[in-house]
Amino acid sequence: MKKEYDADILKAFSQSYFAGILVNVGEDRYEVLHLVSWMRHISKEGSYTEFLEEILNDSIMQEYQGQLREKLDPSYIKKTLNEDELTEIDRSYYIDYKVIREEQRRWCRASVVIVDLCDDGSPNHVLVLFKDITKQKEKDMEYQRTLKEAYQLAERANQAKTTFLNNMSHDIRTPMNAIIGFTSLAATHIDEKERLKDYLSKIMTSSNHLLSLINDVLDMSRIESGKVKIEESPCSIPIVIHDLRNILQTDIKAKRLDFFIDTVDVVDEDVICDKLRLNQILLNCMSNAMKYTKAGGTVGFRIIQKGHAPEGFADYDFVVKDNGIGMSEEFAEHIFEPFTREETSTVSRIPGTGLGMAITKNIVDMMGGTIKVKSELGVGSEFTISLRFKTTQQNSKRGVIKELNGFRALVADDSMDSCASVEKMLRTIGLRSEWTTSGKEAIFRAKYASQENDPFQVYIIDWLMPDMNGIEVVRRIRMEIGDEVPIIILTAYDWADIEQEAREAGVTAFCAKPLFVSELYDVLQNASRPVKTKDKTILEVEAFKGKEILLVEDVELNREIAETILTEAGFHVNSVEDGKQAVDYMESEKGDMIDLILMDVMMPVMDGYEATQKIRQLEDKTKADIPIIAMTANAFTEDRRQVLEAGINEHLAKPLESEVLIEMIANYCGK
Repeated sequence: MKKEYDADILKAFSQSYFAGILVNVGEDRYEVLHLVSWMRHISKEGSYTEFLEEILNDSIMQEYQGQLREKLDPSYIKKTLNEDELTEIDRSYYIDYKVIREEQRRWCRASVVIVDLCDDGSPNHVLVLFKDITKQKEKDMEYQRTLKEAYQLAERANQAKTTFLNNMSHDIRTPMNAIIGFTSLAATHIDEKERLKDYLSKIMTSSNHLLSLINDVLDMSRIESGKVKIEESPCSIPIVIHDLRNILQTDIKAKRLDFFIDTVDVVDEDVICDKLRLNQILLNCMSNAMKYTKAGGTVGFRIIQKGHAPEGFADYDFVVKDNGIGMSEEFAEHIFEPFTREETSTVSRIPGTGLGMAITKNIVDMMGGTIKVKSELGVGSEFTISLRFKTTQQNSKRGVIKELNGFRALVADDSMDSCASVEKMLRTIGLRSEWTTSGKEAIFRAKYASQENDPFQVYIIDWLMPDMNGIEVVRRIRMEIGDEVPIIILTAYDWADIEQEAREAGVTAFCAKPLFVSELYDVLQNASRPVKTKDKTILEVEAFKGKEILLVEDVELNREIAETILTEAGFHVNSVEDGKQAVDYMESEKGDMIDLILMDVMMPVMDGYEATQKIRQLEDKTKADIPIIAMTANAFTEDRRQVLEAGINEHLAKPLESEVLIEMIANYCGK
């Protein structure tokens, strides 16, 4: 039975297997080819059946012994490796099992390989090889776990997307039904002005909602594809916040919400950041707070500057809080995942895609910040967005106003936080500041201070206080102190509706919440100057009479809308249907009369980019430099950048808003 083996082959063999034996199946004999040191106690040759029992009892875990005994038994080897049953690739088999060695569980593999056959086709000699496969098994198991997790993730994603599509089907159809329904009603009541106005208002609301749904879906798609980039530039935090407040005013009024907005220790007002994305983050959070807060509820927004940022940077917390429906602890853990909503719009009757918070989280991450949520079902939610921005050189430390240095100031606001914040600002400007949360007490203090010959020289009064309307407080204070001292109304709401009444009551100036130091400084500097009021309307027809517009738009319906807006504003409109016609028009004598071009971007024959380039290359310098405004459905940041790089002056996203369109044109065509 003994054979000679090449030493090099055995050396290579020993590097892969910790043991190997040659078995004569018919004679039940074996011969050791290789054994590791800890198996040297096994005999070099002898009975294969005895060898099998010996290794079974040598550290192999009990649950694997029966299977190993069965499949390494000579009768099983003969049956499994019989030539009649074999194909070319079936000349071996293996069994995996576990051993306990040095208090560790390790995976091993016993492989049985045919060496030669008997005349009857049964195996004569076989190799039985033993190999440690722990690392391979661990990799396989890790791969299986990864595969399982990926499968579960894909299943959840598919389920979420199915839910999303069901929600979207409902959410899109809801405003579409309103648009179609009210359009039909408007057509049948065309002569009833008030009813028609109501229908058109509802059509506009539904259209804006539909547009927001589409924007959410497109935004999420662009984020997932990596197309959204953070583009930083100088930005004023007060401007961002006041723009946000103005956007939200309509919804605040409609739902009769109590709205609180203030700042805490905001010193650096000018920063370097992506203004568009910051606005999107805050608008998403504020819109959510108002959406899930019932009419008459409370929504609060606070900006806090933290004091631990390194030199040249500023850290901010933007906190949005409401007393709305809240969310469960379980759902709060998934609030930032795409397509997730605790209740579908079908159940809650609150429209939405389940994408807003996922978009917000992605943008916050791209800006290097964090967003956290605290919520309790039926109590409300609080979102905290933490961001770090570079500061700009424009941040100036405003000093004391000499004319007011040492003067007394009185702040009246029902929010103690607002009072403390404004009082701190007043002290930095040089005033001796006091505050009260009661309108009646403010009147009493004003009267008492005058009697004591130490009057207040500045009053800052909140518009809405629980015990007395701010305007009434001003009226009564004026009765005590006269008309000379400035009184400033502070409010989180739109003051347009009360401005005339407030002026008549003696209000000197208005300040929008949240109040920033720079704004308080400026309003106090100007408080004693007379205020000039002027009625303004965007559609100042007289200002645009005689102005010639070239409208380049291939879609007839869009062309009709733009022509109507422009004509009603006083312009004379000349329309063409593609970029080539626009270039031909400008090359002709008729182009001498044009004051401005409104250019669609995506058009047949020649697009707006190419048309602009050809116009910019005209020999006539006046024509080549003509103002061009892009009107396009390509509404993303990179689209705006591409428009400006093409030589177009402004970018205006469709659908067109008449006020925005005319205001933009006025920058180039106003008298």
